[in-house]
Amino acid sequence: MTDLLITGGTVVDGTGAAPVRADVAVTGGRVEAVGDLAGRPAARTLDASGHAVTPGFVDVHTHSDLTLLSGPEAHSAVRQGVTSVVVGNCGLGVAPVAADPAALRAAAGYLDLDPAVRWTWTDLPGYLTALDAARPAVNVAALVAHIPLRAAAVGFDDRPADAAALDRMRGLLSDALAAGAAGVSTGLVYAPACYAREDELLALGRTAAAHGRLFAWHVRDYADGLLDSVRQALAVALATGCRTQISHLVAVGRRNHGSVARALELIDEARARGADVAFDVYPYLAGNAPLSQLLPDWAQAGGDGPMRARLAAPDVRARVVDEWRDMPLTWDDITVSRVPGEAPDTGADALAGRTIAEIAATAGTDPSRVALDLTAAHGNGVLMIAAGRSERDLLDALTHPAAVIGSDGQALDPDGPTGHGTPHPRSYGCFPRLFAEYTRRPGGLPLAEAVRKCTSAPAERAGLAGRGVLRAGAVADIAVFDTERITDRATFAAPAQYPDGVRAVIVGGRPVVEDGAHGGARPGAVLRIP
Repeated sequence: MTDLLITGGTVVDGTGAAPVRADVAVTGGRVEAVGDLAGRPAARTLDASGHAVTPGFVDVHTHSDLTLLSGPEAHSAVRQGVTSVVVGNCGLGVAPVAADPAALRAAAGYLDLDPAVRWTWTDLPGYLTALDAARPAVNVAALVAHIPLRAAAVGFDDRPADAAALDRMRGLLSDALAAGAAGVSTGLVYAPACYAREDELLALGRTAAAHGRLFAWHVRDYADGLLDSVRQALAVALATGCRTQISHLVAVGRRNHGSVARALELIDEARARGADVAFDVYPYLAGNAPLSQLLPDWAQAGGDGPMRARLAAPDVRARVVDEWRDMPLTWDDITVSRVPGEAPDTGADALAGRTIAEIAATAGTDPSRVALDLTAAHGNGVLMIAAGRSERDLLDALTHPAAVIGSDGQALDPDGPTGHGTPHPRSYGCFPRLFAEYTRRPGGLPLAEAVRKCTSAPAERAGLAGRGVLRAGAVADIAVFDTERITDRATFAAPAQYPDGVRAVIVGGRPVVEDGAHGGARPGAVLRIP
C-alpha cells in the first residue's frame, strides 16, 4: 500500500517542464509514481487541489552550520518549503578545527548565534556526526570552508601560504571531500581567507576539480571591485576546470548600480569558453554580514582577538576612518541586526534594528566611532544589514539562466537562542518572496522556471543526486503551496514571521509542515556526497 497519496494538485516537477495536473504517490521515502492515481489505496491522503506540488526547495547557500545544532527543527527554513540546505558557504565554517579552537570559533562569529552549542568535533566527519546526532528536520550537505583550512595550515596572519601550507590545505580538503563534502567555499572579504594569493585559490580549485566537486566563491569585492573580483573567480574556473558557483551576485552601493549586467556578460563569456559557472541570488535589496566585513584587510590580521585589541589604538582607528571616507554605502544604509548578549527585551535601548547613523545621533557621537566601538567590543559577532542595491541588478540576476536561488540565510528558531535580534528576513521568507514578488507579477519568472531555480538547478550545482525533481524513484522531498497565496510576511522591521500559503512540506516522505504548522518531525538526512 502507498504510504502517502497527494491528490488533485498541479505538479511542477522541477525540471522546467510545464505544470501538469497529477497525483503523487510516496512509499518508503521515495516517489513511487506521478500521474492519474485515482483509486490507489494509501495509508494517508493529502488533498492538494488548487495547489502546486513541487520538489522541496534546495537552499544551496545557507549559514546554518551551527543553528541546526541549536534548533534542529529548522523552523524558519522548512516552513518556507525548504527541504535541503548546503552549509559551509562564504569560506565561513566549523571544520577542520585548528590548534586554537577559540580563535576559529571567533572567526566564525557570524554563524555562532547560540553559545551553548558545544564544538565536539575536530574534522568534517566529526561535524557531520554531530549533525546526525541532532536529527535535523531538513537534509544537510556541507562545503569545506576556506577559513578553517587556512587557519589550520597558515594561521590567522596576513602572509602567503608556502609550499608546505598549500600541501596541508590540499590534504585537509581532499580528506573532507572524500568524507562526503559537497565542495569547498571561499570568502575573500573575511580574515584570514582575504590574505589568500592566486596560487592558493588555484590549489583549492584543482583539488575540487579532482574530486568533481563545487568551488563556491564569496568574491573579493561586491562594490567598486566587483568586475575584477568576478574575473578572478572565472580565471580560476577556466584554469582548473572546477565547477564554480559565484555566491549572491550583487553590486553594492549606488555608484555601482548596473555592474551586475556586465558581470553576467563575463560569466556568459566564460561559459562559452567551457567553464562550468553559475551563481546564486536572493530576492532582496539588502544583504547581511558581520559588521567587521567593513574593516580593511590589514585591520583584521591575526584573528578576532588581535583585531579587537588593535581597534583600541587611536592611530588605527584614525586610519580606518580615513579609509571609510569613500565607502560605497552610507551609515544610513547599515542597520545593526544582532549584538552578542543583547537581551531580546532591551526595548528602546536596543541597538539591533537601528542604523549606525541613528545610534550615533542618539549618543551624540560619530557613526564611525559607533561601528568601531561595536566591533572592538564584540568582534565578528556583531551583524549588520546593508542596503543600497538596485532592483534592476536584482532582476538581471534573477532572470539569467545560470541563476539559482540561495537564501544566504540561516535556519532560525524565533523562540530560541537563534531568534534574537532583527535578522535579515530572507531567513524566514526568501523562497515565498520569490514566488510572491517575482513570479506572480506580470512579466515575471514563469512558475516552472522559478521552481527549477529553487530545486533541480541548485541540487545539480551542489551534486545532490536524486534531489530537486519530482519523478518516480526520486527522494520524496516535496513542497505543496498555493501559487496565488504564497507570500513572505517577514520584513526588515519584523523578520520573525512565517510565510503564508505553504500547505505542506514533506522531507524523505514524512510530513514536517502541515497547514503552516511544524509538527515536530525531524526526518532530515546528512548528505554525504559519494
